[in-house]
Amino acid sequence: MSRHEFVCSDCGKKRVHVNPTGCGGVGYVIVEDGKKVCYECCGKRDRAEMTASGRIILYLTKGSDGWTVTNWPGTLTFRVRERRVGKHNIAGIREDVWFIGPDGHTWWGVNYGYNSQICRCRRLKAA
Repeated sequence: MSRHEFVCSDCGKKRVHVNPTGCGGVGYVIVEDGKKVCYECCGKRDRAEMTASGRIILYLTKGSDGWTVTNWPGTLTFRVRERRVGKHNIAGIREDVWFIGPDGHTWWGVNYGYNSQICRCRRLKAA
């Protein structure tokens, strides 16, 4: 078992993260300036980044309820509305997905290869 105590630099809350198996996450991410940010605030930061820049790198995952696009800690999740699988000349496979982002716009993401979940996403222009 592992236990991590920290103060989130965004919300200022003292957090305690307990991992019963002793492996996996610690309850925070370390951002560019070396500060610790809790998973909840990480989701808020990713949402703000998506809205401001129109681009983000997320993860394409399949769960029991279908395909989703999510951030690393899983605190920002979008249900995939459409998914298309095609061939790629180098990676072998290409997956294109469409989902509604935090700003209410349609977003498109692409994942290459069999052993990857990395999904490069961007907001589509309004029709």
